[in-house]
Amino acid sequence: MNSAKPLLHGLRILDLTQFLAGPFCTQILTDLGAEILKIEPQAGDPTRALPPYFYKGESAYFLAINRTKRSLVLDLSTEAGRNVFYDLVRRADVVIEAFRPGVTKKLGADYDAIKNINPRIVYCSISGFGQDGPYAPRPAYDMIVQALSGAMSLTGEIGGRPVRSGTPIGDLNAGQSAATAILAALWEREHSGVGQSIDISMLDVQVSMLSYLGEYYLISGDVPGLQGRGHMSIPTYNAFRACDGRDVLICANTERMWQQLCEALEMAALANDPRFETNERRHANRAELEPILERAFAKYDCANLLARFHERGIPSAPVNSVAEALADPQVVHRRMVRAVAHTLGGEIRVLGNPIKFSRSHEADFISPPTLGQHTESVLREVLEYTPERIETLRQEGAFGPQSTADFEPAKPQRK
Repeated sequence: MNSAKPLLHGLRILDLTQFLAGPFCTQILTDLGAEILKIEPQAGDPTRALPPYFYKGESAYFLAINRTKRSLVLDLSTEAGRNVFYDLVRRADVVIEAFRPGVTKKLGADYDAIKNINPRIVYCSISGFGQDGPYAPRPAYDMIVQALSGAMSLTGEIGGRPVRSGTPIGDLNAGQSAATAILAALWEREHSGVGQSIDISMLDVQVSMLSYLGEYYLISGDVPGLQGRGHMSIPTYNAFRACDGRDVLICANTERMWQQLCEALEMAALANDPRFETNERRHANRAELEPILERAFAKYDCANLLARFHERGIPSAPVNSVAEALADPQVVHRRMVRAVAHTLGGEIRVLGNPIKFSRSHEADFISPPTLGQHTESVLREVLEYTPERIETLRQEGAFGPQSTADFEPAKPQRK
């Protein structure tokens, strides 16, 4: 039987982040049951306005990474707005921000200020280059760290030019690292009783993701280049084109799989060819082997190849489009596409939570919030402010210089 509540139920996180890395981090944590209070300026997270796709005025980009959060508008440049934020800090476990170093200090929302209000707070900063070092003041985005880290130099067709990864790995990896670090700091707090600050550099994270390719260079001095569709160490870890134009990827990385691959392609003699008897020899002679495999794959269509490979236990897959991937039976079975009722009416489909537990209850998915949708409810329910105090704060500019009389969901403006 599942436990009645999600794992992080009761954990309150103040989210000052925008764009991708920070919101992706807090979406991981809200999927695990944490309460995320997304604190936005009056103009909102800039991704709310990112084209080209919108649902009832809400950007698809924003919808992708902000489900189940509560949005409140606060102007931290005003004393009234900061005081509301400080009251929230007293009732929170985590603050996460993604400004350039120095910005939170100007806003009075840096770690030194926050820990004096709540010594138990875990304070996570995500930035392009970290809180120190010669690049610390510079702005950075996903593509910048892909380029600087060397990751971009590995991505693209051999003989071509470097390209960015199709998925924003600089942002997403930083967000995942931040979520891991926050949970580790919360565990340590259980023993020490005090919080601490966390410094996540997107560049640091992306350099760590060089993994064995970075180690290859450190050991050999040889600089790895563009990797194309294949694997630098294993020639039969590659994608080849079937006769119907579909690319089929195989990962035949053991000697048994090599023998099975030759059988599946009806090339039994190839298995005993002295040039290709071991992976070491296949690697040394890959320039001869790859054209042979290309011709062999081109004799069959994609479905035929996959049937032959699956029958023999050879790891293989079609190179799916996004549409094909999201309709794949395994993806559907694992509930990696979910329907969520939207605040503005109708339903949207969102990507699912990849983390499954044997016993703990999964957090419900709730529509990503409209801008400021929960400002008044958070002030009433979390801080127990009276309507009169909320009105005073409005007059003092806590919610921005042109605050409206209420906090109704934003009206759709785009299609």
